[in-house]
Amino acid sequence: MSLFNHPFDPAREAALVTGAGNGIGRAIAQALTGEGVRTVFADVNRDTVTAAVAASPRPKLAVPWVGDLAKSAACDALLADAQAAVGQVTHFVHSASPPRREADHALAVDTETWARMHAVNVDAGFHLARELARKLIAAHEPGSFLFLTSLHADTPRNLPHYSTAKAALAMLVRELAKTLGRHGIRVNALVPGAIAAGGFVADPALARHIPLGRLGQAQDLAPMALAVLSNRVSAYVTGAAIVVDGGLSLTNWFEPPDLGEL
Repeated sequence: MSLFNHPFDPAREAALVTGAGNGIGRAIAQALTGEGVRTVFADVNRDTVTAAVAASPRPKLAVPWVGDLAKSAACDALLADAQAAVGQVTHFVHSASPPRREADHALAVDTETWARMHAVNVDAGFHLARELARKLIAAHEPGSFLFLTSLHADTPRNLPHYSTAKAALAMLVRELAKTLGRHGIRVNALVPGAIAAGGFVADPALARHIPLGRLGQAQDLAPMALAVLSNRVSAYVTGAAIVVDGGLSLTNWFEPPDLGEL
């Protein structure tokens, strides 16, 4: 029997995916249900998450959840609701992130926008992962966590609130991987390049900077996400950052921002 025919154990595994209403989070959550995994689709937008559930390969395995993860009370509610809906969450994907605006460069981004970007990416990611890990450790169960970071955890993006949040997530992955590995919980990062999804609209001309010659799609991330999440396929992989960018990271195409009249 091929390992790749059964990457998950639906009888004992369940997943929670944040940012599952659109883009990469949606693609990964839908792919998990396609593998028979009961999956909580968490998102801030009711309409998009409802549509994501309805379009899943196996909608009966998808559980919608709506809330603002910038608020700690919402994170606690998500944890409680997820356990009530699917039982012990063994696979956690943190893809939620506020929209980016190109106007929010270093001299323009306001305090609220800065704080929200960090709250959803870093604070919520850490809180959810830690509490899920506590339950897995208490139950002596293995787990697999996956964080969506960015190429701009390492290279400037002219959006300092975004780049610094993703850089913090990249280190959080390493910290959690080191701490939780002895308990059978693997923690990894998926590092997307220019993915035309989730509110990001790229200039088609960007494709000339990509060795594979095209912008990425959210669906390009899902197969790799499943492979990294699977405790059967990637049993000896933790603390890794898997780049899925068509080769875009081989160059840095951004110019400094136009600051206008100062």
